[in-house]
Amino acid sequence: MESQSQKKSLDRISSVQEPACTNPSCFFCTMNEHDPSLRKAKLARCFKEMPLRDDQEHVLVLRGIWNIAMTQPDDPEFPSLGVFECMGKLIQRAVNDKEWLLRDQNIYIPYYAAHIIGSYTMNKVQFAEKAVKSNVVLPLIELLRGKISWVEQRVAVRSLGHLASHARTFEAIAEHEVEIIKLAMEIACNCIKTVYRRFIGVKDSKRVKYHSDLLTTGLGDLEIENRKAEEWASQLQCWSLHLLNCFACKGRSLNLVCNKHFLKELGGMWGGLANCASPGGIGCIRTLCNFKTGRESLANSKEVIEILCNISRSSDDWQCMAIDCLLLLLKDTDTRYIVINTAALSLADLVELRSLNERKKVGEAITQALLQDYHKIKYGDLKLSSQDAERALKETWDLMVERRKREELMSEEELKERKNLVGMLKQEGNKKFWSGHVEKAVTRYTKALDLCPSKMRKERIVLYSNRAQGYLLLNNPEAVISDTTRALCLSTTANPHRKSLWRRAQAYDMKGLAKESLMDCLMFIHGRMKAEKTKNAKIPYFAARMIHKQMNATWLFATVAKSKDKYEAEVEKPKVLEHGEDRCQVTEIKERNDSVPDGSFMEGERRSRSKQGRPRQRKDAAGHCCRIGSSRCSEMC
Repeated sequence: MESQSQKKSLDRISSVQEPACTNPSCFFCTMNEHDPSLRKAKLARCFKEMPLRDDQEHVLVLRGIWNIAMTQPDDPEFPSLGVFECMGKLIQRAVNDKEWLLRDQNIYIPYYAAHIIGSYTMNKVQFAEKAVKSNVVLPLIELLRGKISWVEQRVAVRSLGHLASHARTFEAIAEHEVEIIKLAMEIACNCIKTVYRRFIGVKDSKRVKYHSDLLTTGLGDLEIENRKAEEWASQLQCWSLHLLNCFACKGRSLNLVCNKHFLKELGGMWGGLANCASPGGIGCIRTLCNFKTGRESLANSKEVIEILCNISRSSDDWQCMAIDCLLLLLKDTDTRYIVINTAALSLADLVELRSLNERKKVGEAITQALLQDYHKIKYGDLKLSSQDAERALKETWDLMVERRKREELMSEEELKERKNLVGMLKQEGNKKFWSGHVEKAVTRYTKALDLCPSKMRKERIVLYSNRAQGYLLLNNPEAVISDTTRALCLSTTANPHRKSLWRRAQAYDMKGLAKESLMDCLMFIHGRMKAEKTKNAKIPYFAARMIHKQMNATWLFATVAKSKDKYEAEVEKPKVLEHGEDRCQVTEIKERNDSVPDGSFMEGERRSRSKQGRPRQRKDAAGHCCRIGSSRCSEMC
């Protein structure tokens, strides 16, 4: 029996059909059939005949099936009646028959067909097996090659990723392993540039019309269209990385994935705020760390190690994954002494991290990894190429081993005396700071930290954060990041030290690390709003300005937009992409798609758009600007 949700999904679309339908294979009439067995027979015939017929109703039918597949991906009715074979044939026809593709509204068909396959194969392995047996893999690969455009590539890579994620259908994808991996790597590296050059950077009047319709379903202004295109570009990149990860997690074709230039690009790929659920490049890096070949390639990529170190000391959602990568590289004797020269300085700041997400004793695991052969360095049997790394290991040894031994032997009176002395040094440091003697203030805080017992976590948080403020004024961002990270490790994950977050955000800004600065700034605002517990809580001006700056810097198309002038001539003549050559000219598509499917993509004319060719600049949350550092947050504790 037809479910109520299916009826609702088709109400709007079927309402545009004429009351008296003379088509015996009409999909919408079939869906209204009350006899279940008769309806199934009609649906099976409809799916079988659809690729063979030329019908203007095809797009409306696919739109209806797409709605059902999106809302009910686990419903077995359509997969059991031949929907996969129908969608595969429609895609293949679109790729092979250019004249048919550009007729009526057929240009929309490949997108919906590939999307339907991906939706139904997302959860159920039984559906994925049916799809593979229905020969959908080759048509999807044709779209992956860019035979039509980046819009179809997005849904194709999504579908192939779902098929590859199921163990029982992986081998069907692996038959084309080398080509798929190369294509996925190429898409991951170039898709942001492609979407900008072919869509975002194109004047509104010259954009491919069906792309605009699919992005906004015909409703929405230029700003919404640009925002959706940014989201789709990020998804295209992240789904390409997911497809790669399906092969990498099985140790397949690591020699291809571990390409030096690709790894350099991989570390900078992330889902962004619009796609924060995806680990992006860090997910692939974590998978590669499980294999010897992967670890050796990553260890020899200085850029990747530096990115992992930055993420490990940030508020990034994937901080724990970055730490895991570094620990795996340190535990491998063949990569340890390549990585430790860079990683020791960052990991040494995390040794007192008690928990991260749901993981406990993270700091202890880091300490063990750093100090597993420190005795060789201590007694001169081993020498690192970096003196800074050796110094970081020595500090870790003193803090986590020697200091604890000394404090265990201290009496209560001695601990009380130290506490009083630490308080005096802190006050002296504050006075020196406010009188303008910042270097002397830093010296006082350092002495206080050396004397402060490890158990006095709150006092040490304040001292680290205050010293970080001093380093901030002395233009030493690396020292600021180190001290604020140590302060945050001593605080709780649920309630991180807000001043340290803000100061680290400023330090990352000084180093030009916009993403890390943005993440810390967002966490700072979240903590501040949570602490105020009022509906009318406002974002501080200085934080709003920082967010505005870093949102612009981390905009997905920021890098390619800077080089816009180099390909301005190409932007003036946008084309529908094909792998190696153009599939069809925009002028042809535009001429043949002046009308829209009735009731499908538009209900009335599209809203007026801005004449501006480039996307509008984002506004900060508060809409105001002020000088960074003018807040009370820069005051000493």
